[in-house]
Amino acid sequence: MTLAATVVAALTMVIIGVKGLQGVAAVLGVAAVVCVSSAVAGEMLQDLKVGYILGGTPSKMQIGDIIGVILAGLVMFFPLYVLHNSDLASHPATGGFGGPRLPAPQAGLMAALSQGIVGGEMAWPLVIVGIALGISLIMIKVKSPMLFSVGMYLPLETTFAIFIGGLIRGIVDKRAAKRGYNDAQKARVENAGILTASGLIAGEALMGLFIATVVFIRDRVSGIPEFWSITLFESIASWLAIPVFIALAAYLIYNPLSKAGKADEPAPPTAIM
Repeated sequence: MTLAATVVAALTMVIIGVKGLQGVAAVLGVAAVVCVSSAVAGEMLQDLKVGYILGGTPSKMQIGDIIGVILAGLVMFFPLYVLHNSDLASHPATGGFGGPRLPAPQAGLMAALSQGIVGGEMAWPLVIVGIALGISLIMIKVKSPMLFSVGMYLPLETTFAIFIGGLIRGIVDKRAAKRGYNDAQKARVENAGILTASGLIAGEALMGLFIATVVFIRDRVSGIPEFWSITLFESIASWLAIPVFIALAAYLIYNPLSKAGKADEPAPPTAIM
């Protein structure tokens, strides 16, 4: 939705004669509003689904979501500022958002679309090929053309991690089917897997913020020991990651399967999306 809004907004600016930096800024402003609205809508859908499962009151859930959106808007500047400046201080040439350590592929694509269309340098043949590819994927009934398309501009390390996650999910589903779980047990396995993976994602994000905060403080306050700059494991760090990855993969497989419970227990309610 964000990318489609970017293209439509850029074409609108060209039609009404707004060009240059003003036109690009206007396009990115429209795209930012659409992007944030879409993200908030998706987050609220998940909140309402959880509230439905737990028996929450819709009005109170919506009030809570409004409060959450307002608070997030007030505080999100600070972690973003810390992340950007911490990486920029450590790597002045390539640091900050958009660099190799903090890639921003969607933001880069939005900027390229807006600058290309407003500046009259858009590679329309590539856009047309993408449209044709999307129609082809729908015609051959690919389960998720959007995920396929998003994966084409995301960094390889991100898409490969998603691929590994899909393999782990496939192993869990096959083992659940092999054990003859009923629908209720399969639902419990799926819910436990989603919660486990979500916890890992949240933990990774919190650790990233913690490390960025430490670096941010180190660069601005003198006399703080660099306790994180231990080089003892630097030469074998990549090898140490292998057993850690195996342990995480095993946990993501066996922990959900252990939550299957008894065959006669009812399945949890499912919200309508």
